[in-house]
This record gives sequence, structure tokens and C-alpha cells, in this order.
Amino acid sequence: MKKVFLILMISFTASALFAQYNSKEPFLTKSLASDAIKDVEVETSGGNISVEGVDASQARVEMYIWPSNKNNGASVSKEAVQKTLDEYYDLKLDASGNKLTVIAKSKSRNGNWNSKNSLSISFRVFVTRNVSTHLSTSGGNINLTAISGEQKITTSGGNITINNVKGKIKGTTSGGNIQVKDSDNDIDLTTSGGNVEANNCTGSVKLSTSGGNVELVNLNGNVEASTSGGNVAANTIRGDLQAHTSGGNVELLGLSCNLNASTSGGDISVTIAEAAKSIKIKNSGGKVTLQLPAGKGYNLDLSADKIKTDNLTNFNGKADDDEIEGTINGGGTKVDVDASGGKLVLTFK
Repeated sequence: MKKVFLILMISFTASALFAQYNSKEPFLTKSLASDAIKDVEVETSGGNISVEGVDASQARVEMYIWPSNKNNGASVSKEAVQKTLDEYYDLKLDASGNKLTVIAKSKSRNGNWNSKNSLSISFRVFVTRNVSTHLSTSGGNINLTAISGEQKITTSGGNITINNVKGKIKGTTSGGNIQVKDSDNDIDLTTSGGNVEANNCTGSVKLSTSGGNVELVNLNGNVEASTSGGNVAANTIRGDLQAHTSGGNVELLGLSCNLNASTSGGDISVTIAEAAKSIKIKNSGGKVTLQLPAGKGYNLDLSADKIKTDNLTNFNGKADDDEIEGTINGGGTKVDVDASGGKLVLTFK
């Protein structure tokens, strides 16, 4: 049977009506233990959203409200908050057909609207692990924890935090930071200006920021990381790695993967722990430092204003101050470095 819970119809006991409202406590809690939720849709104008996997008996949704004048130290009653909700907001909580729909948005503003009527409305959703989500907030943070399924999340400026999530994850923030860890399968996360961190993830991992830094640690799979102006740092990567920045530095350590790395103006430092099939590095003006495992086979195609290298043991080919082309130990991993306008330092260890 369809169950529709309208926040507008909530009643309070007389003793609670005039009690000072504590925004750290849920304004509303609704059990979802008997609803077997598989899909979650949440939309709010400016508050935070979190979804966490729990046992079915603990499934519930909690709503938190932060009045605008609370920051001024004003005492706010639950009655006053309810009155503002009734007059200025449309709220809906609908649990039916294995789907949870939660929407909080302001009504069309009339002449009585002012900043004192503004509410920050946040939701915490606790559901069983196998669930898909579609979450949207105008400026709050979004957190996902311990769930599995298809996740679509958008915030206009808040942070995105993802922990222990499996499945297809698509997330966008217009300026907040992104942190994802212990997650896998298909990850695609973008921010217009914040930093991006990924730790202990596997599968397809695509991360981009228009201006922040990107930090990658212990990833295994097809990894793409890009920033328009920040730095890219990575440690312990397996599989395939593409790392690009339009002007920052690139520092990549402990790589056991195919590599394609570039920057238009910063420095690039790469340490290969275990050579894969190909290494491609391009730098338009800065310095490139590359360390390769000794005793392995390589096909070298290197160019720079100046190349400094160890003795090329078992090398066959052409070696000049600004260009090296040939094989080491009969050939193997393809190493292509273009450091036009800068210096290349190549070592073997």
C-alpha cells in the first residue's frame, strides 16, 4: 500500500510546541524498516544529504532544519520552525513501490519573503546496502556510505564524500571538494574548482577538477585524472593511468601501470615500480624526472632541450644531448618522453 507522509501535516504535543528547537536533533524521523527501499531520490534547496547502508531493521529517514536566524544566537521554537515550513516551503516524504522520494523546496516567493524565512533543510537516509540514489542539493554536502548500486549525485557548491560504495557512481559539484575511498566499479566525479582525493579504489575511475589539486593513492584499474591548473599527485597505481594538468606539477610514485602524463608548464616527476607496456610523458616547458626499474627491456624515444641519464647499459641506437632513440636489453616497454623546452633526467634503479 502506498504510504505518503506530508511534513505539512505533522502535529506536535503542546509541551513541544514552545520548546527551544535543537537543530542537532532530527526535526522528523520516519522508520522505513517495512518498506524495502531500493531507490532513493532526495532533493533539497540548500541543506546536506547523506545516504548510508544499514540493517533493514534500522532503515529510516531523518530531517534536520537549521533556521537562518539560528546563527545569530536567537532562540527558535519548534512551533516557529513549523510555521515557516507551512508558509514558505513545500515538503514531501513518499515511501512506496520500493522507492523513497524526499523533496524540500521553497514555494514561489511573495512579498512577505525575507532572509529570516530561510531554512536549511538536510536529510539523512539509512537504507539497506543494495540501493540506487538520485540526490541533488543547491549548495550542501553529499555523503554516501556503504551502499551498492547506481548513484547520481549533484551539488551546486558543497563537498562530495564517498566511502565504501560499489557500482556506478556519477557525481558533480560546482566548486566543492571530492573525496572517494574504498569504492569500486565505475566512478566518475567532477568539481569545477575544488580538490579531488581518491584512495583504495578499483575499476574505472575518472576524476576531474577545473582548478584544484588531484591526489590518488592505491588505485587499480583504468584511472583518468585531470585538472585545469592544479597539481596531480599519485602513489601506488596499477592498471592504466592518465594524469593531466594544464599548468601544475605532476608527481607520480610507485607506478605499476601504463602511463600517459602531461602538463603544459609545471614539472613532472615519475617513479616506475614495475614497468607495464607503455610510458608516455609530455611537458611543454618544465623539467621531467623519470626513474625506471634497472635490468628491464625498453624501447626509448626521448627528446628534450637537455637529457641527462645514467649509463645506458646494453643500449642499441642513437644517443645525443637532446635526443635518445633505441632499445635497452633488446627492447620492451615503450618509453616516449617529449620535454620540449625543458630538461629530462632519466635514471635506472
